Amino acid sequence: MNVSSSSVPSPNLTSIDENNSVVPSAVLFALGVTGNVIALCILYLHKHNSNRVSVFYVLVTGLVWTDLLGKLVISPMVLVCYSTRQPVGEGMQCNAFGALMVFFGLCSMFILLAMAVECWLSIGHPYFYQRHVNRRKALLMFPFIYLFCLLFCALPLILGSEFGRYKSYFPRTWCYIDMNRPHHVYSVLFGTLTGLLILLIVAFNLSVMISLLKMYKLSRKQKIRRGSFERAENQGAHNGHAEELDHLVLLALMTFIFIICSVPVTVRTYIGAFSQASEDNEAKDLMALRFLSVNSIVDPWVFIIFRTSLFRMMVHKLYDKLCHTTLNG
Repeated sequence: MNVSSSSVPSPNLTSIDENNSVVPSAVLFALGVTGNVIALCILYLHKHNSNRVSVFYVLVTGLVWTDLLGKLVISPMVLVCYSTRQPVGEGMQCNAFGALMVFFGLCSMFILLAMAVECWLSIGHPYFYQRHVNRRKALLMFPFIYLFCLLFCALPLILGSEFGRYKSYFPRTWCYIDMNRPHHVYSVLFGTLTGLLILLIVAFNLSVMISLLKMYKLSRKQKIRRGSFERAENQGAHNGHAEELDHLVLLALMTFIFIICSVPVTVRTYIGAFSQASEDNEAKDLMALRFLSVNSIVDPWVFIIFRTSLFRMMVHKLYDKLCHTTLNG
């Protein structure tokens, strides 16, 4: 899913231009794999150093594995195209390439949604969470996500090119959904689905933030009644909801990156449905798809940075300060 930058030429290429270097794709591939491997090592150490592994960390592990698998499956195909200077064909090879990209992209989105729902249930509905949510059910959820995404990415192959198709993008080393008429039905469906996922994830995150603020307010009032106001001020978030806060902040950071990377593609699917295909449109589609490709590379590095004790300490202090300002403002 790594694409080098340049202007968009005619799609009828029989070979890849020598000016298009493999270096950017190779660097992005290395960064993505390295980040995911380090993140998995951190998760492994967390599992062995903790008496209890939360459902949230099960979902994070699934997200990292999915991103890593996507990199290992897709990026070598791009590198092979560069090494042989042969572009991706428009037949079976392009369909498989495009379907794989949609599959891994959608899987990551749904896992991120599952993380948001888990956080929302654990904070806003703790009794339901304790009774019905556990690691076993979280693990069973992954096959359903993978199956749905597999069926969705296979729709153009099942329903035909009038419904949708995959096409190669410059520099013809990779394929994705054709976002232009008359093949736009599938792209609009994809854009609608990703737009819905974005709205749901943001809504769940906002709900969790509100719930955490209410918990902080209630906790502070209870301590004031016990005559321990000063102690309550000093302990702040570390006094009961530190783990939930950690989960929320990590989820919020990943969601922020997800929105930045996904919104351009969502917008382009609707623009492509109501405009004629052109080189200018393909250049803009390509830019949107480059944003989308960054998500699986940045996510593990966000997790790695977040796991440092200094970063988490700064987050807790900032949370205490914001809550104190909000409640006294």
